[in-house]
Amino acid sequence: MSEATLRDTVLKIGEEANATAIAVSAYDFEHHTTWSLHPHRWFHAASTIKVPVLLSVYAAIEQHRFEPYSRVHVRNRFLSAFDGRAFRVPTERDANAHVHDAIGRMLTVRELAEHMIVTSSNLATNLLLDLVGIEQARAALADLHLGGIDLRRGVEDEAAWEAGMNNRVTAAGLCDAFRLIEEGKAISPGASKDMLDILHAQRFRSGIPAGLPEDARVAHKTGEISTVAHDAGIVYLGERDAYVVVILTEWAPEVNGRQDTIARISRAVYDYMTGQQA
Repeated sequence: MSEATLRDTVLKIGEEANATAIAVSAYDFEHHTTWSLHPHRWFHAASTIKVPVLLSVYAAIEQHRFEPYSRVHVRNRFLSAFDGRAFRVPTERDANAHVHDAIGRMLTVRELAEHMIVTSSNLATNLLLDLVGIEQARAALADLHLGGIDLRRGVEDEAAWEAGMNNRVTAAGLCDAFRLIEEGKAISPGASKDMLDILHAQRFRSGIPAGLPEDARVAHKTGEISTVAHDAGIVYLGERDAYVVVILTEWAPEVNGRQDTIARISRAVYDYMTGQQA
């Protein structure tokens, strides 16, 4: 499959699914080549912002601010990044009940990081972001020279959302983040390995993995709200070197078929990377 054919294929998939917008960014470690479609278009990040939060957590660990097994008091009260108003993460709007069940007790930084990525816990995310600090997290991303990622607030911060303070990402920005992790350059080789281990344990598999052969391994993070659905990660295929693929999609709220669309785009990128015919 040629670059032009891949572009036409992805655009056709998006058109057939009635997606409002699609962006894809890919990097192939086998041939050191890139492919992209609208790589610098901004999208609401949804839960893909948890990867930048993970990077900021490990940057703070590297600075010896705390350790992976430091204990954190689990609570459900946070202050808005906009006006300091207190808010909570509703249990019914969180993908993980385990962290809510631990309120009043202690979990380690590493446990919270796993819950944040593996089952996309919003409460774990806010606890870690509070621990690191928004400005310190932004500084950590700047130190890694990661553009295309705009971390502004915690999850479920309605006051900030109403004020237009939203977490945003581009396909190119997330692709660069995953490249650093795979290359062992995200904070340190040890931190990169630890983050990869967490990303490999991702439980939501209906996006990128669903478009791949069964023996493919994927270290990734999904994200979905009413108007966007994303998946971003690193694909491992046996003896072949890995590749990074980021798929960002935007939708009208009533349109279905989002995960199938991401899986179809994932398959098209796989065919392109492995030289399959369209």
